Amino acid sequence: MVIRSSAAGCPRSSRLIRVLRKLVIGVAVIATLVAGVGTARLVLPWTDPTHGVPKQLTYLRAEIENGADRNAQKQFPEGYFFLNVLYGLSWVQVGVSDPARAADASIEVRWALDRLDSADATAPFDRSLQPRYGIFYAGWTNWLRGGLVALGQSDAAERSRFTSDSVDIASAFRTAETPFLPAYPGQAWPVDSVVAIASLRLYDAVLAPRFGQFARNWVTTVKAKLDPATGLLPHQVVPQVTGARGSSQAMIQRFLVDIDPAFARAQYQLFKDKFVTGLGIREYPKGTAGQGDVDSGPLVLGLSLSATVVGMGAARIHHDPLAERLSRTGELAGLPFSGLKTKRYLFGALPIGDAFLAWSTSARPLVATAQPALKGSSGWWRLPWLVLLWLPALLLWGALRLRHRGRRRKRTH
Repeated sequence: MVIRSSAAGCPRSSRLIRVLRKLVIGVAVIATLVAGVGTARLVLPWTDPTHGVPKQLTYLRAEIENGADRNAQKQFPEGYFFLNVLYGLSWVQVGVSDPARAADASIEVRWALDRLDSADATAPFDRSLQPRYGIFYAGWTNWLRGGLVALGQSDAAERSRFTSDSVDIASAFRTAETPFLPAYPGQAWPVDSVVAIASLRLYDAVLAPRFGQFARNWVTTVKAKLDPATGLLPHQVVPQVTGARGSSQAMIQRFLVDIDPAFARAQYQLFKDKFVTGLGIREYPKGTAGQGDVDSGPLVLGLSLSATVVGMGAARIHHDPLAERLSRTGELAGLPFSGLKTKRYLFGALPIGDAFLAWSTSARPLVATAQPALKGSSGWWRLPWLVLLWLPALLLWGALRLRHRGRRRKRTH
């Protein structure tokens, strides 16, 4: 009885082994294909992903209409606002870069501004602050409104609104005792004031010179309040002062160039030295560590995904080859899917991430002239990614090869 049971079990065991071997071969083939595609995205001649931004925006428009901005609000305090403002700003950049798209871009920007004027957008903010709803809301909205004027499609009422909002922002700064105004009662982040001051410089560029000396005075004041550990703007100043961090620095580097290009280039070089690594952008300066939070998102090996995505746009603004490196990495790790009319990343699981990518991919200054190009680094940054891509495939094929050799040895003996 035992012999018959054992004999009967051998064929089933052999079939199971054959099935498992075929499964491993299939996984190894897939891993090899993934590694091959990834390698191509890392090393082949570069196709600028800027051309795919309108397809990203088509996807985002549909997602926002289906409630993606309200879903984003559940994930972090400014989710609704950011998804809509970045959608509009991406269209500004597309339209300014390609005047043939300016009319269509203006329609989309107006649509985004209407959503930012809604109760859903203003709900997280305090109306009693100066400027109204706080410097975060006022600065970003004013920058987008100035972008509409920059497209050359605005009417008199829209230009008048841009003027009045700019005056309100400048008045709030003039009456404050600090160059960093609050976004919420008792809370202030310098990055928000940077965006607001940039919007005033945009006013000077697209309507009439008015705030130039005011902005220069602001920069002089800010230079006396830099983080002593890094020489960069602090992350937060109220209720406590905290040192520079990657998530806010990446955003600051996007806007500072439109305020003061020389100061911006010096700050950008410090930012690269303190935060940029071969794999991405750190949340905390090199040599220090900290926890992720709502600003940075989860940290992986000290890297912030949000800082890395926004930093890609900052690098484009500064004509830094780092932009291509980060963009190639995004096209590799972001699992982009491009159809006939739409493009999305990570299977469309996080529309707010697609919005940041579209904004960073199409990044361009709206006030400053083109920055001098920076020199590129060596191509060795690709090596860690190539190892990560090929290691699984090599291990699987190696294991299959060793098993095949073992079976041959058994047959010869």
